[in-house]
Amino acid sequence: MVGKAQARAEAARLVAHFRAAGAEEVEADILQPADTLLDLYGEDIRARAFVTHDPLSGERMLRPDFTVPVVQMHMAQGAEPARYTYAGEVFRRQENGEGRAPEYIQAGYEVFGGTDPAAADAEVFALIARALAPLGLRAVTGDIGILMAAVRGLDTSERRKAALLRHIWRPRRFRALLERYGGKAPVPPARAALLASSDPLADAPPLVGLRGREEIEARIEALREDAALPPLGAGEVALLDEILSLRGRSDAALGKLREIAAEMPAVSKAVDGLERRLEALERRGIEAGALAFEASHGRTTMEYYDGFVFAFHAEGRPELPPVASGGRYDALTAVLGRGRSIPAVGGVIRPGLVVQLREGET
Repeated sequence: MVGKAQARAEAARLVAHFRAAGAEEVEADILQPADTLLDLYGEDIRARAFVTHDPLSGERMLRPDFTVPVVQMHMAQGAEPARYTYAGEVFRRQENGEGRAPEYIQAGYEVFGGTDPAAADAEVFALIARALAPLGLRAVTGDIGILMAAVRGLDTSERRKAALLRHIWRPRRFRALLERYGGKAPVPPARAALLASSDPLADAPPLVGLRGREEIEARIEALREDAALPPLGAGEVALLDEILSLRGRSDAALGKLREIAAEMPAVSKAVDGLERRLEALERRGIEAGALAFEASHGRTTMEYYDGFVFAFHAEGRPELPPVASGGRYDALTAVLGRGRSIPAVGGVIRPGLVVQLREGET
């Protein structure tokens, strides 16, 4: 069992590694404003967050990670280029039977700004890979931006595209919407009856809850407009499915994505970004073409990622969470920047797992 003293010592080593790369060491309060930040994490972390209520400051939560508080701090100070590192405890509820501690130490590295996102992506990945090199971990990469670009390029309504984008991080809901918009899923009988009625609320009981009559009527009208739209083309759905199922070496994935881009030009810019990232990784000494690429990687983690994503896993230890993970989150800076935004990418490492694997503990 790895003790806190060992994990903290490893965290200090990692912070020193990141400071040597030019990062400024920063801290984040353990108690964070839940109402401001909780929605930014996604369903998984929202369900795991420790939340309490303060009579003066409202809902508060124990920090479930460092990235969001660090972004909030940076955007409050301005949107200038910067590099940060940090280490400390994070807190997440664990599911029954997982056998994982609800509190563990996290160390990380974040890069804000710069004119070359591919170079920044490669910098973060290579720096973490170098710190973890003795462990022989398996790296997996992906790019949420390619899937987002494919959805934005669909020949359908903006409302449908917004719904699909909102549920990218919920694969089952995304698939259900895709089948419905593609005309493969039957309309539920209750919804069909609702849409067929000239006045769905005529015989409704007194309204209760937060939604008023106008909001309900607007929702019904939106459903009617959606039902009147033609289904997504089978070709578009097939291309989306090809992207979603794409797995393999990065060089082969790039070639396949080039073929898809010839039929779906909307993804061309994102695919160009993938190619530039692979080139930047090669310049940093990473055998980029051999890296595992999974187009769906990252879809069940943090909802603030919107581009490059990666994780490092211990071979033969599927019961362990990723030893390190990270990605690009440009849109998050816009959400927390109050009108300002800046390109940003980062990654975190679990020092306790590093010690556990290095010492051969089970």
